[in-house]
This record gives sequence, structure tokens and C-alpha cells, in this order.
Amino acid sequence: MHAIFSCNQRSSYGIMYPNQRSSYGSMYPGSQLPAAVGHPAVLAPQNPPYGGLAAPPARMFDTVPGYEGTSPEGSGGGFLPPPDAGLPDPPREPAPVQTEWNIPSISEDTARDALVQYASSKCCYSTDPAEQLVFSNLEAHNTYRYRLETFTESRSTEWAHEAYRGQPVDAYTQPPPAPWVIPAKAPTMFKDATQEIKIPNTAYVKPCHTCTGTGKTPCTKCTGCGSKQCWVCSGSGVRAGGESCHHCKGTGRTNCDGCKGTGLNSCDTCKGKGQLLVYIKLKIKWKNNMDDFVGDQQSGFPISRVSAVTGKKVFVEKQHMVYPVVGFPDPAISRAAKRLVRQHHDKFAPTCRILQQRQTIELIPITKASYSFQEKEYTYFVYGAEHKVYTEDYPAKCCCCTII
Repeated sequence: MHAIFSCNQRSSYGIMYPNQRSSYGSMYPGSQLPAAVGHPAVLAPQNPPYGGLAAPPARMFDTVPGYEGTSPEGSGGGFLPPPDAGLPDPPREPAPVQTEWNIPSISEDTARDALVQYASSKCCYSTDPAEQLVFSNLEAHNTYRYRLETFTESRSTEWAHEAYRGQPVDAYTQPPPAPWVIPAKAPTMFKDATQEIKIPNTAYVKPCHTCTGTGKTPCTKCTGCGSKQCWVCSGSGVRAGGESCHHCKGTGRTNCDGCKGTGLNSCDTCKGKGQLLVYIKLKIKWKNNMDDFVGDQQSGFPISRVSAVTGKKVFVEKQHMVYPVVGFPDPAISRAAKRLVRQHHDKFAPTCRILQQRQTIELIPITKASYSFQEKEYTYFVYGAEHKVYTEDYPAKCCCCTII
């Protein structure tokens, strides 16, 4: 074990620095203060070597049956596969009955009202075209958003430590429980959450690795010396004119305010106790893993605008493991459902416990309206549950207005 060096030369903490002298040099080169007669400036010695370790050494961790190879705290650890990983899936609930898909469409009155409101929101648009137009066609280009959510629970272990204040020490009293046997209450489904649990029968006491069991560490402000160079005389002990410095009483140094002149502070790792309670920590993570697929009907409508509106949920299903949606009017949705269900199973089943899945189909209504006004043909789109309007050729607008 290395000793802790201190310029105060405390017998309990180490020895003097090699070749240490009572005088540490002269005033800083280039100082603008006038030369003064007196003692040479007393400068702090270099930061002494210290036997403590920033991270706990490997020998600090005992071998616990069933938890061999557990990683140190902060290393992230390794996720532990659930005990049923690689085994056949539990029986699924019966496949859902074939759904009668009823896709609503908007009426001419709804399409007209949407355009009137759109024109009214523009300072330079006239509402006459919207009120007097004659529809020639209303064509549905509904877009669907398929979403698959897989709510998983993953577990990992790592070594942890805290200051020992008399907590129970239970290592080796009996075998610790396996990680997936330890009970934990799951949060609300499809809500991310974390929990940390101290694994029973893994706790024991070790000397603190930072302070080597002393409970003290060298002060960082004075590098363990207990004093700092006087800021008034810059360590010379005298002021301009040869007068003795009243601030340091001519010594060139003042007591360090960080350690009150002791050169030592309480160890942050063990909170001054000198001992640590070392144990294995179980980290539980609940996560809602979500993937979306949005169908593009190639209608000429900029599909990026869909993200700004809401739709109507036409299908919601929750099961432990869902079946892919079948028979949906848009075959792309059925294909996406089949692909994502398989991807989620392959990705999460080997390393996580799947608690529940939810699949949702949301209808984003998009209607392409073709109409005539003053013997000219125009088109616009009505989209989203909010009935927003997108058009590039609305009649009766001034040239200074831009498309929004």
C-alpha cells in the first residue's frame, strides 16, 4: 500500500518528500511587484503521489456464486437473457376475427367548408371561389399509419458500493437469488421506467479504495500541504518597502481554507467512514419499443405534411404477442405488419422479456378535390382529422401571398 504524502509530514500518513527543503524557491518570474528584501517566496510543492485508486480494483470484488463475471459499476454491465430465451413462445391468444374495414370518406359539404376556412385564414384570399365552386370529383387517397409497440423488460447486473454505516452484511449466508427470480413490479404498460435493486446475499465490507481505508484524502486546493502561497506578498513574506507582510505574518503562506490547514479532507467515496459496503446491483429497464410505417398513395400530396395532423384509429389490438394484421384494404399495411412483428420478435425475444405488444392502424384521411370555377379546373387536398387544406392553384389570391 502506498503512503499518503503531506508537506505537513504527519507521522500517520507518510514521509517527507525526497530532497525536500524548508525553502521552495523565489518569487514568480516576471512579477510586477518591486523587489523586496526578506525571505524567498514559499511555493507549494508538487502534488504528491497518492496510493488511492480512482476506480475500485478487480480484487475488491469477491466471487459470488451465480454472478461470476459481473462488471464493475458504471461499465454498463451485460444484459441477461430471460430464462425462457430460445424456447418456444408461450401460447398466443386466438387470432383476431377478420375485421370489416369501413373507411369513411368526406362529403362535398365538408370539402367545401374546409376550403372556405382555408381562404378565410389568408388575408389576401377571396372566399368566392370556395363558396361558388362546382365539384367534378372527390377522390380518396387515405394514408394509413401502422404502429407496432413492444413493451419489454431487460435486466442487467453490476457491482456497486456505498459508504458503510452499519448496513446488514449478508454475503455467503445463503446463495443469492437468480436475477430473473427477483420480484419487481412493472410500471404502467407501454411507459418507460427503470428500477435498481440490491441483490440479497451479495453484500460485504471492504476498505475504501480511494483513501485506502483512512477516511481522508489530500486536499485538492493545497495539494495536501495545508497551506497556500500568500496572495498579498506572492509568497515573499514582505511587502514593497521591506515591511513584513501582515497577512501571512511574514511566512509567505496562509492556511488553506479548503481543509482549514490540515491538508486533508473527508473522503468523498466512503464519506469519511474508511469502509465500503460492496454488493451486486440489479438494474431493470422497461422500455416501449416502437416502429411506424406510413403508406404513400402516390397521389401528388406531399406525404411529409401528414406528421402535422392527427388521424382516426381504425384498429387497436393488445396481446402478449400480436398476430400481424391480415386482410387490410391497403396491402402495404399488411406487409408492413408482418415484417415488423417478425423483426420485433427476432430483436427483443433473445435478450428481453416481452410483456405486451400493441398494434395500431391510424387513418389519415386525404381527399383530392377537383372542381371548376369560372370555366377553369382546379384541385386541392383536404387532409387529417383537422381538415387542413393544401393547394397550389387557388384562384382569387394576390401575387404577394405564398402557399402555406
